[in-house]
Amino acid sequence: MTTTRPDAAVLLPPEVLELWRARVAAVTGDGPARLFADAMTRTLARTLHVLDDDTVFVITGDIPAMWLRDSATQMLPYLRIAGDSPDGPLADVLVGIVRRQLAYLRHDPYANAFNIEANGRCHEPRDLSDDPWLWERKYEIDSLCFPFLLAHQVWAATGRSDHLDATFLAAARAAVATLDRETAHEERSDYRFVRPDTVAIDTLTRDGRGTPVGPTGMTWAGFRPSDDACTYGYHVPGNLMAVHCLRLLAELVPAAGDDPGLVTDAASLADRLAAGIAAYGLVQHGRHGEIWAYEVDGLGHQLLMDDANMPGLLSLPLVAGIAVDDPRYRRTRAFVLSEDNQYFYSGRVAAGVGSPHTPERYVWPIALAVEGLTSESPERALELLQLIATTTAGTGHVHEGFDVDDDNAFTRPWFSWADSMFCALALSLVPAT
Repeated sequence: MTTTRPDAAVLLPPEVLELWRARVAAVTGDGPARLFADAMTRTLARTLHVLDDDTVFVITGDIPAMWLRDSATQMLPYLRIAGDSPDGPLADVLVGIVRRQLAYLRHDPYANAFNIEANGRCHEPRDLSDDPWLWERKYEIDSLCFPFLLAHQVWAATGRSDHLDATFLAAARAAVATLDRETAHEERSDYRFVRPDTVAIDTLTRDGRGTPVGPTGMTWAGFRPSDDACTYGYHVPGNLMAVHCLRLLAELVPAAGDDPGLVTDAASLADRLAAGIAAYGLVQHGRHGEIWAYEVDGLGHQLLMDDANMPGLLSLPLVAGIAVDDPRYRRTRAFVLSEDNQYFYSGRVAAGVGSPHTPERYVWPIALAVEGLTSESPERALELLQLIATTTAGTGHVHEGFDVDDDNAFTRPWFSWADSMFCALALSLVPAT
């Protein structure tokens, strides 16, 4: 297999980049605008690999693998720009990324991260899977959702439908079948994940089956979007995202050649998941009222928290079609951004949502960007953008997480998803022309 690295200046010509940098600067000032321009260029120049079949492989930054979630969110800020030139090279890349994601999903709907070819590279060679295409096989609901969310975003932004083909239909059928199978995880699933001699959040209990769950109508997940094991098997934000993406298929499938049975099956499954969330995924909180839980097990246990990764409760308007002024979302958001959420941290430098995936009291710029993108206050969104821009420890990179008391203590020196979420927030502040 041969691959080529596209020229960032062709995908995003200097005059176009400068136009958008100036538009961002007019709202945010020069500092955030410089970081915006650098991050927009960096992701295009350093993460993309065009394959022989014109599909596009995307690394996360400092890890040479393609996550279905990360590769979708890394492209978020480019959608608006690609919409100005729907037949241009940037739009071609977006289409190529979706096609690569769908090919991977069709290959193994239980995997979260893939290699550029069948080279056997992996995060941990002792995992049960020996498929040489898989970097990791942690089953996460969002891995089945983000390719279809990005497919819809590309279609809506550019009018392109060349990524909606036979592979799209096959991947959609695989996703619907997998999500349906996992509504009865205990009875119907043969998925197992065991990582020997590791911390609890990197493996599943009960010989790889995960903690026990009862039937709820929701679909099961082994792992969260953080790649950490679920405490309880029904990840509520993931289920809400699945409902949304299953319903998007009604718009996308006809452009791919139509398959009424697939649309019907997807709609029926979405309805069942939504009913399960309504029955089991809501809790009454003493201070905040009725809110969504983060995880439940259908056996009476509920986990109230949020995690910086997407999909999380804070990001529901971005990934699940929930309106920012939805009363339940507002209540849930108030919980997430309060001390009642054990992963909300406040310190001398910043306050925001972190994750058990990173050290205690580390806030994630991704979560700060999500907070801004889902805020009803443009002034608050601008404050968050400027906070991210001033907490890079002078590196010029948006990091995975940093200490709320000292941004010189950070994780992952280059994390392209964080760069892209900062850029998406910056673009959201630029008025439409």
